[in-house]
Amino acid sequence: MASRLLWASRVASYLRVSVSHRGFASVVKDLKYAESHEWVKVDGKTATVGITDHAQDHLGDVVYVELPDVGHSVTQGSGFGAVESVKATSDVYSPVSGKVVQVNEELNKSPGLVNTSPYEDGWIIKVEMSDTGEVKNLMDSEKYSKFCEEEDAKH
Repeated sequence: MASRLLWASRVASYLRVSVSHRGFASVVKDLKYAESHEWVKVDGKTATVGITDHAQDHLGDVVYVELPDVGHSVTQGSGFGAVESVKATSDVYSPVSGKVVQVNEELNKSPGLVNTSPYEDGWIIKVEMSDTGEVKNLMDSEKYSKFCEEEDAKH
């Protein structure tokens, strides 16, 4: 029994040591970013919204995504749902204002898409924007990368 516990302790220690932080997460050049770590891809008046690679990396394995109803009104900077991971639950904020026209139903079955494909398959909602000018309030990829580096340096 004691040898099994020692073996388990060694394995756990090894796993902790061998898992290194991967450094700064990726960003996509053509997207816009909010300080609350959501991204937005604009196509005309439609905005696709998700959480950034940086956010999912800090959250850990996502186990549940709370989606709003289609037709729900969202306001820039206000919460519309949540992402639950093995570490924590985090509110998700809308980077733009408008009406939810589509939700990613696939996340109900596979919430881990937020981890494995945050900028593609892991999108959360699509919004018909009421004010396309709000996008100017968001950061480009370069500013967002710098913002994340400064934020991580504080912790």
